Amino acid sequence: MVLTIQSLGRPRYFLGASVLVVTVFCLLRPISADAATKDKYLVYIGTYTDHGSKGIYAYRFDAKTGQSTALGLAAESVQPSFLTVDAGGHFLYAVNETGDYQGQPTGAVSAFAIDSVSGKLSLLKQVSSRGAGPAHIALDRSGKYALVSNYDLGSVAVFPVLKDGRLGEASAFVQHHGAGLDKERQEQPHVHAVAMSADNRFALVADFGIDQVFTYSLDSAKGTLGQDPRTVKTNPGAGPRHLVFNSNGTLLYVINELQSSVTTYAYDPTNGGLRELSTISTLPDGFSGHSEASEIALHPSGKFLYASNRGQDSIAVFSIAPREGTLTHVEVVSVNGKTPRNFAIDPTGSWLLAANQESDNVVVFRINHKTGRLTPTGQVLHISSPACVQFVPLRNRQLL
Repeated sequence: MVLTIQSLGRPRYFLGASVLVVTVFCLLRPISADAATKDKYLVYIGTYTDHGSKGIYAYRFDAKTGQSTALGLAAESVQPSFLTVDAGGHFLYAVNETGDYQGQPTGAVSAFAIDSVSGKLSLLKQVSSRGAGPAHIALDRSGKYALVSNYDLGSVAVFPVLKDGRLGEASAFVQHHGAGLDKERQEQPHVHAVAMSADNRFALVADFGIDQVFTYSLDSAKGTLGQDPRTVKTNPGAGPRHLVFNSNGTLLYVINELQSSVTTYAYDPTNGGLRELSTISTLPDGFSGHSEASEIALHPSGKFLYASNRGQDSIAVFSIAPREGTLTHVEVVSVNGKTPRNFAIDPTGSWLLAANQESDNVVVFRINHKTGRLTPTGQVLHISSPACVQFVPLRNRQLL
């Protein structure tokens, strides 16, 4: 950035008793790139493209005001239902939730380079996900591997992340077996999500179809998963969907889709073991209709946990006990839309964006830092079948 400064007039010189006084105008210091881009983000929204959308859409987001500006279609892509980005914000990865890729009964995974100025995404490479209906992707904490959850038949695949952001061919593949209590929804394994332990030694895998959470050891040199995972069974028919660690990695919170609840597990970092501590409903007292839980997220402060309900169409807010990590209901807030499949909290912890799949909108909420409570701002982003929200910081980059 070049800053031009024009003088407002000539300096005046005052003489008196051998003293010269010079009046000097202010010296302006250029604003650093870091300060200029603080609280500035790109927001990417993945969608289901069988209802009118064309792929992944980009927005400019100001965390000081909560205001968004649409940048349009960032990349055309088929069914990019879940997204993640690398730690540096240079690359975006999307699952393509299909069952037909290049004539094979599988989905795909796409790697994109991020243009931080325009928000556009450039496809680097697309590979088979090794299973139909990939529903989730997570990067390990080193950023060297992408772990993909294939929902339809219940498998996990690991892909090396190359230096240029592309994905290599799968370095590991695990197929689950079995069935759950619900004969219609749990007729076979359905792997839904992966979360990495704080030390990157273990991958925790939620299998919706067989009511289990698996702990796989991860070989960070080879990108392989251990063949003898630890497992913990959830309540029969619970349908574990997504999972998140607390801020210090000692507790794991798992959202159960079919029973609309969150289960808290004590996590043993020495062996990746889990011990169930408690389960709490995501629904308000007295609700008797049909609803299914979907997304779960931890507030950056570590003080609050959020979970979404599809059917009751709300976000449940929980406070987290500082020592025990137990959850207490704070409130359940309407998402002002239908079917909140996903939501995301901005890195400052000030805003929550709820992606309402069946009402074709993303609703912006302000977060109270003291109480965790949500207040709708009135700002609504209109987009067909939103499925995932992903923030990308723009710090130390050229402003949009």
